[in-house]
This record gives sequence, structure tokens and C-alpha cells, in this order.
Amino acid sequence: MENRNTQTITRQTNINSIANFDSDGGDELTQKRLNALLKFNAETANEKSLFASEREKFESELIKNPITSEKAFAYFGLILGTFPPAAIFTKFFIENGSFRGDEFWIVGVLAVVNLISAIVGYFSGKLIGKMVRETEKISWWGMLLILPFIGMLWGIMSGGAGGIIIFIIGALFGAYFGALVGSIALPIFTIFHRLLKKGDLIERNQFLPIAFGVTFIICAFILGL
Repeated sequence: MENRNTQTITRQTNINSIANFDSDGGDELTQKRLNALLKFNAETANEKSLFASEREKFESELIKNPITSEKAFAYFGLILGTFPPAAIFTKFFIENGSFRGDEFWIVGVLAVVNLISAIVGYFSGKLIGKMVRETEKISWWGMLLILPFIGMLWGIMSGGAGGIIIFIIGALFGAYFGALVGSIALPIFTIFHRLLKKGDLIERNQFLPIAFGVTFIICAFILGL
């Protein structure tokens, strides 16, 4: 009888302990565990969406110098914002011959325009990278249809920002030229990016030849080479 009473008291004590645990912090701990589980599930789902297969995931882990899509398009924006405008200014200098001593301020203005285009191209490239990453998930034809418009938007932001230094005319010309370059450069670069990337990563040694190759071909057309 005494043993039964002891067991009853023990069970009641355990029940009271659980009740106190729930009231004193059990709910908070449960919520933390639930949040951690939801976070883990979200990360797992995101990881699965990045890789088409386990083989692609394995290949991404073998990349020695990985660059994410966001960084790849940011760096590409920096390159595009630097060299094509410089090619235009170079052609302008060639066609107009030498300058008098009091006209060299033009060089300084154009250098500032070039610098602003490069900076805006880099930072806007992060946004463009996110947009392109989603576009790469659809069909090839759908992607190729959308990319020129994204490239035009990118070029307008970068070229227009640089050209604004030369007031309205410069901004309009910069936006027009930037849209033209972006609508051509972005689709070409993205084709290679989609083919070579593993998940969301591309090897740096693959990125650099593509980025500079596309850019320098455009510069060659600008210079008439």
C-alpha cells in the first residue's frame, strides 16, 4: 500500500513537473525548436532548388575558386561599365585628333563618367544577378527572350548614371549606349554562365575568359577593328 502511494505521488510529481516546464519555458523552447526545424527545411529546399542532381552538387564542391551568380554578374557589370565606355572615348579622341592645352579638362570629365558607369555597373550587377538566376530556371527560349530586356535595363542604369555628369544629353546618350551594349552582352554571357555553372557557382578561371572575351569583342566593334 505504501509502495502504491509512493508511485502515485511520483507520477503526480512528474505531471506537475511537466506542467511547470510548459508554463515556465516549455512553450518557448518548443517554439525555438520549431523555428530551427523550419529554418533547416527551408535551407534544404533552397539547396535542392540550386542543384539539378546530386552529381551537380558533387561537382560544385570540387570547384577550387567558386564565384556565386550574384558576384559573377557584379564583376561582369564592373567590366562592362569600364571598357566599352573607354572604347567610345578612345574612338572620340582618335577621330577628333589632338586637343589644345585648355581642352584637356574633357579627359577628366570622361574619366569620371567612366568611373561612375563602372561603379553602378558593379552594384546594379548584384540585382541583375538575382534576376538572371531566376531566369536561368526557365526554358532556354524563354530565357533568351527575356534577357535582352534585362540587359537593356542594366545598361540604362549604368550608362545613364555615368552620362548624367554631362547633363541631360550625356545621360540620354549613356542610357542609349548602355542599353545597346547590355542587350547584347547579357544574353551571350548568360548562355555560357548557364552551361558552365554548378548550382549557383562558376569557376573563376571559366568566368574571367568569358567576361573579358564578350566585353573585348564589343569593344572591337566599337573601335571598328
